[in-house]
Amino acid sequence: MAISLKDKVVIITGASSGFGEDAAILFARQGCKVVLAARRIERLQVLAEKIQKEGGEAVAIPVDVTDRNEIQVMVESAIDLYGQVDILFNNAGFGRLDWLENLDPARDIETQMDVNLLGLAQVTRAVLPHMLERKSGHIINMSSVAGWIAAPLYTIYSATKFGVRGFTDSLRREVAPFGIHVSGIYPGPAATEFGRHIGKNPARKSLNRFKGLAMTSEYVARRVVQLAKSPRRVVIIPWWYNALIGLDIFAPALVDWFLKVSFTAQNHRLDSK
Repeated sequence: MAISLKDKVVIITGASSGFGEDAAILFARQGCKVVLAARRIERLQVLAEKIQKEGGEAVAIPVDVTDRNEIQVMVESAIDLYGQVDILFNNAGFGRLDWLENLDPARDIETQMDVNLLGLAQVTRAVLPHMLERKSGHIINMSSVAGWIAAPLYTIYSATKFGVRGFTDSLRREVAPFGIHVSGIYPGPAATEFGRHIGKNPARKSLNRFKGLAMTSEYVARRVVQLAKSPRRVVIIPWWYNALIGLDIFAPALVDWFLKVSFTAQNHRLDSK
């Protein structure tokens, strides 16, 4: 039986664009009180106004998930406003596509780790005591199919998303006895701002072959809201990625060969031109 989301308090990180923005609108339409959290406060305010004009309830709170003090202020502000947090959607994240030796040690490696994995863990740690106190809550962590299938040129991104998967599974087993759900959602390619920030490596051209398979951001957001209504351990979308993940688990050498001939070797040649 689906859970009613009316009057649920939802914190969404990375709410200024993409999955976070669309999920905020959809959660608000379900009657949720939405806490919009991201660094770009101007975009959050525009989104909050849009939700309010539709009759929903939303508040914009600026936060950098790499800053523990800002995280604490954000969570305390949400508690002061609404008295509780029912759903945490950990969505903040970004990726860089390049050969490992080309990645900037601070901007591309450390910051990806800080935002995608450590930030997610720190936000969860700040929210969790309030859920434990009420013995109720749902934590939804945005990962990626890159958290199941490690793609070349996404070494750090894949590492963070594998980390998110491990964190999600471990936390679920840790808090399940106390009435708290923890879910991981693992989307494949989707049309968001993500592709505009992955870098300038020529390998970006190879990703164009997947454009026709890309999901819309709103579709992924709808699946997030559906997951909040009907908690599950794992949601992998689109469904057929389950077969690819199974292939990577049971025939990894075949996947290695395919990626080598169709992607890695081809893009080394692109780099040499």
